[in-house]
Amino acid sequence: MNDSSINKTAVIGFLGTTLDNGFSENRWQRWRPTVSLGLHDELLVDELHILYSKRDKRLFKIVADDVAQVSPYTKVIGHHVTLSSPWDFADVYAELYDFAAGFDFQDKTDYLLHLTTGTHVAQICWFLLVEAGFIPADLIQTSPCPRPDQTDPQGRYQVIDLDVSRYDGLRERFEAEKQQHWQTLQANLVTQNAAYQKLISDIEKVATRSTAPILLMGATGAGKSQLASQIYTLKKAKASSTMQSKYTLDKFIEVNCATLRGDTAMSVLFGHVKGAFTGAASSREGLLKSADGGLLFLDEIGELGLDEQAMLLTALEEQRFYPLGSDTAITVSFQLMAGTNKDLRQAAVDGTFRADLFARLNTWTFFLPSLKDRLEDLPANIDYELARLGSEQQQQYRFTPEARAMYENFATSTEATWQGNFRDLTASMVRLTTLAESKVIRVDDVQAEIERLTHLWGLSNNLSVSNHFNNEMKNSLSNNESELIFNRQSIEQASHTLLSAYLDAQTLADIDPFDAVQLAYVIEVCINHKNQAAAGRYLYANSRDKLKNPNDSDRLRKYLMKFGLRFDELGRVGNRSS
Repeated sequence: MNDSSINKTAVIGFLGTTLDNGFSENRWQRWRPTVSLGLHDELLVDELHILYSKRDKRLFKIVADDVAQVSPYTKVIGHHVTLSSPWDFADVYAELYDFAAGFDFQDKTDYLLHLTTGTHVAQICWFLLVEAGFIPADLIQTSPCPRPDQTDPQGRYQVIDLDVSRYDGLRERFEAEKQQHWQTLQANLVTQNAAYQKLISDIEKVATRSTAPILLMGATGAGKSQLASQIYTLKKAKASSTMQSKYTLDKFIEVNCATLRGDTAMSVLFGHVKGAFTGAASSREGLLKSADGGLLFLDEIGELGLDEQAMLLTALEEQRFYPLGSDTAITVSFQLMAGTNKDLRQAAVDGTFRADLFARLNTWTFFLPSLKDRLEDLPANIDYELARLGSEQQQQYRFTPEARAMYENFATSTEATWQGNFRDLTASMVRLTTLAESKVIRVDDVQAEIERLTHLWGLSNNLSVSNHFNNEMKNSLSNNESELIFNRQSIEQASHTLLSAYLDAQTLADIDPFDAVQLAYVIEVCINHKNQAAAGRYLYANSRDKLKNPNDSDRLRKYLMKFGLRFDELGRVGNRSS
């Protein structure tokens, strides 16, 4: 047992107040589940953790002494628990959750959770805590041998395999029944925020009573796409149960409008006929046609061009549209949900979004709060991500208590800006679980992640520099009746300020003033576009048609490479010269 290369085995379980009971010598003539753990030659238990109430202290002492007789190397450790009612699910789960949160799980130790003792409620709670990853253990079940006299104190044991990925049939059945009984949005969205609870309650009423468009407005990463998917599930379940909807809702079509531009946008949304434009070698149905009878979710709808907006409005109001290059109308009937991180009210005033389309979408508009406005929900979302990632990887991830406290303290502090909202949180948890040794997230892991987040969120400082450059450019140009007055020194200073965030000191010193102004402008454009292709299209809009094989993205990539820069680093790298 002194071989440090072999993992220890620790068993956790309740004291069986009935099955483990026995104060006379004849107790050795029958099977007792806790004592039986020490009677198997092939199951060597190094630590036995027994949960018991103070009123059962005498029984615990007897069981501990009996285990010491049959398995002297087993260390028996008692844990007091207080249960007002062992049959009250909330009380038992809370007590066991607190026990698990405060337990010092050790590396190089294999944990087994003893399910035989304790009430059925306790057994269910144990299982939920293990399945959610709060307890890094397998389950062990003990039972008496099937002999008529029942005098064998050893009995039998079985370690239960929780790898649910091996049971595809059961998982499919569970998912099907979960969908059948999934009746409320609040069942899947855990929140302590009163305003958000009211918002979800209102959305639930609308989703089940109205077929008008729903508009979800909120910052990037606030959860619009996830909420849209859950709304669809709820609407489908209600439509199936009441048979009142005019839509079958047998399909959910989602598209991110920020990825659509020009003919591509028209073709993806409305389809095209063969020969409609160069490269249209065959016809395409389009997503609006695919969504016929179902629900269409247009994420980032504020990114659609005005032409696409006009066609979408027609499709909504007249339930028909014309594919690109076609004279034949397509009839459709679908429900629409839309999401945006833009303020469409202001966009309609500015003329970048059609006011009539906004009016059509604005029947039900809901504003989703950012993560910074729901900090009380951070702990629950951290638990959710741990469980989700654990389920995907078939692992059981957990924080040490110190690491969890450090992460939550930072996450709820003013230093944590959560610019990407829940996307930032998801990405952070992916990094922590991926880099954690032995599936345990420790203080060092959290410290490193805090540094990463702080560095990534430095983007806001770089954007401030970028905005300063942009403002200086604007301020240096003024219209005085018929001429522009150019302030060279102001623009050079603004360029130098922006470039200092991306170039090392030597490169910055060697760059020509002309190149500096040009490069600063290119970086400004890149920062304000979602991807390299979009920035390239903007920068090379006039020269594209003069090239035989235009590739805006590649041209921009090669230009940036001359200065050792990459598009995906711009706005994120911080100040290299520091």
